[in-house]
Amino acid sequence: MQAGTIVGNLASAIGMTTEDVALIADLKAGSEEAFAVLIAQYHQPLYSLIARSLNDPADASDITQEVFIKVFRSIRGFHGEASLRTWLYRIALHEASNQRRWWSRHKKQEITIDSSFESDPDAENSHLSLASTLADQSDSPFDHAVQAEVRERVEAALRQIPEAFRTVVILREIEGFAYEEIAEILNVNLGTVKSRLTRGRSALRAILNADDAIAATDSATSTDPQTSKLEVAR
Repeated sequence: MQAGTIVGNLASAIGMTTEDVALIADLKAGSEEAFAVLIAQYHQPLYSLIARSLNDPADASDITQEVFIKVFRSIRGFHGEASLRTWLYRIALHEASNQRRWWSRHKKQEITIDSSFESDPDAENSHLSLASTLADQSDSPFDHAVQAEVRERVEAALRQIPEAFRTVVILREIEGFAYEEIAEILNVNLGTVKSRLTRGRSALRAILNADDAIAATDSATSTDPQTSKLEVAR
């Protein structure tokens, strides 16, 4: 009973759930069962975060494994300065960043869009719902195919956004972190988070709109009767 009270008081003091505090205590004690619970709870969200953060999503599985190895080795040094989830995401983004640097040095990856974008002052109230876009909630094979195509477009567009903007967009729009939590994860101030989010949303919207314009032009060209006649004449 006394142990339960201590855990509850500690959870209240550092802003974590009693379940997280108990899990952390078990992890620090070296419990294999607790580590299995941690992996079961966080493997998929961390994998998704890492896959969207890398130049090559195929590396996400290995990096996710590295994250949990680092967590296992570092858990005794975790003192609750942030929530467990925030701490895990910080480690995951750090490992993804290391992998991107390795990729840049060894793979000679082409630089994509690295130009700045104008801020969208109304972005807070009108932005892309990435969480719903990337979630697979289809009911039929046709819907599934359409949704998969949309997801692929959005995922591809995300990878064209500069890293700093992409990370904030993923954390806010897909992972659902509050601004304050994102600032804590990235170790930046709140204003920087909001600025990067606004610019990231604008960049993503511009890329998707450009893709739509190209698709519309291609479609119009292929169905233009005059174009068809010219093709027949040739």
